[in-house]
Amino acid sequence: MKIFEKDQKVKIHLKVNGQDYEVETEPRRLLVHVLRELGFTGVHIGCDTSNCGACTIIMNGRSVKSCTLLAVEADGADILTIEGLAKDGKLHPIQEAFWEKHGLQCGYCTPGMIMEAYWLLKENPNPTEEEIREGISGNLCRCTGYQNIVEAIKFASQKLRMEIPKAH
Repeated sequence: MKIFEKDQKVKIHLKVNGQDYEVETEPRRLLVHVLRELGFTGVHIGCDTSNCGACTIIMNGRSVKSCTLLAVEADGADILTIEGLAKDGKLHPIQEAFWEKHGLQCGYCTPGMIMEAYWLLKENPNPTEEEIREGISGNLCRCTGYQNIVEAIKFASQKLRMEIPKAH
């Protein structure tokens, strides 16, 4: 185990939404704080206990709550945040589905919910309602009652399957 001196800073390398970053940070800094300092403010800080999921990102292909990791643990990681989903000014189909099916109210949980939905649909492109509810169970929403979020994810799965080119 590496021991760091008080106030020591270390350099880490991150690839966030396809762009490389070199960051100097204290070893005790959480990844969520480093990402926000880099300008990725869609990564929300909700509870500081990993219960709410507002800080959910995709790191090296896996869904991760960025408040549970020290930034130094992410050195060399490939990270996708909510800001990296839209391409060329066009919302990602999951973002469109949340908009079209009213899967948000206050919007605070929305980035984390969308990132969790992104990972869920990568793992299971055609989930049942029960699988969706289980998949988002680590993300809390205080205002929607979840039904429209579930409907949005189901709709997004349909949209994404229609966009996949069919093999001839």
